[in-house]
Amino acid sequence: MASLVVRDLMVRHPPSLVAGTEMTSVVATLLNGRYTGLPVIDGDHRVIGFVSEQDCLRHLLVSSYHQEGSLRVEELMHDQPLTVREDDSVVDVAGLMVKQKPKIYPVLDSGDRLVGLLTRRAVLQALNDSRRGD
Repeated sequence: MASLVVRDLMVRHPPSLVAGTEMTSVVATLLNGRYTGLPVIDGDHRVIGFVSEQDCLRHLLVSSYHQEGSLRVEELMHDQPLTVREDDSVVDVAGLMVKQKPKIYPVLDSGDRLVGLLTRRAVLQALNDSRRGD
């Protein structure tokens, strides 16, 4: 297990949201996908934020009450998301996941570009398989 790295478990070519996307499209993407949140990227595929279903729900409640116009993803997202590197140890990342809240971590390459997503479920599965000796 010690030699297992993020690259071994991550989802490659992950879905993401582009800066400037309107909230209606953000919500539609989340509802149609299999993730509860997604990274937000700029034109160079660098992660500039992360938006979750919970973020959208919070803003939908506020905007419906105040009759606000359409928001963009930058107004919904967390602008300092927790990320991991593709060469990070899965055991180290599991330790981080125990202390932190996110269920999904954007995976960055050495140039800080989005190359994957790592889910808590994938880490849990790998640790469980390792414990069973698979």
